[in-house]
Amino acid sequence: MKSTEQLKEEHEAIKLMLKILEKVCEKLESGEKVNHEDIDKIVEFIKDFADRCHHLKEEKLLFPAMEEAGVPKERGPISVMLMEHDEGRGYVRGMSEAIVKYKSGDYSASSEIVKNVRGYIELLTQHINKEDNILYPMADMRFSEEKDEELLKEFEIVEQERIGLGRHKELHKFLEDLEKTYLG
Repeated sequence: MKSTEQLKEEHEAIKLMLKILEKVCEKLESGEKVNHEDIDKIVEFIKDFADRCHHLKEEKLLFPAMEEAGVPKERGPISVMLMEHDEGRGYVRGMSEAIVKYKSGDYSASSEIVKNVRGYIELLTQHINKEDNILYPMADMRFSEEKDEELLKEFEIVEQERIGLGRHKELHKFLEDLEKTYLG
């Protein structure tokens, strides 16, 4: 498996979460209440899996390796991806702040949740498309087999050291449970 293939697999999990988030938005917009535990699991998945695991692999390992291989960081695709990662974190912060209000009984905060979730969905849908179809093929063309194997080993270290042993599996279990609940 190539390093970019692993990242694409992680994108599939993130895209599934985006579908779940869409259903959560629909519930909130129709005035339905959303289970607080589900909301916590969604935010936890986004923060731990999408950001702390996936984006960290890109920012600390893939992007520097691409720079080393001749892809410019400034005014190039890497700078766009980094900017979009930061933009996504802003949506997650807004979502988290609104969720705190929602969980304390201020159900009017649901509109703020929806606004941030929809922005996040739109951003990540386009972001993933750019990475899968432009950025990752650029990396594949430039990395030697040895460099790619080195990246995969470093990805494993990130998972162990940053999110902990077994955490990846736990996050996928959250995703499966939420998929059953929201996507039937």
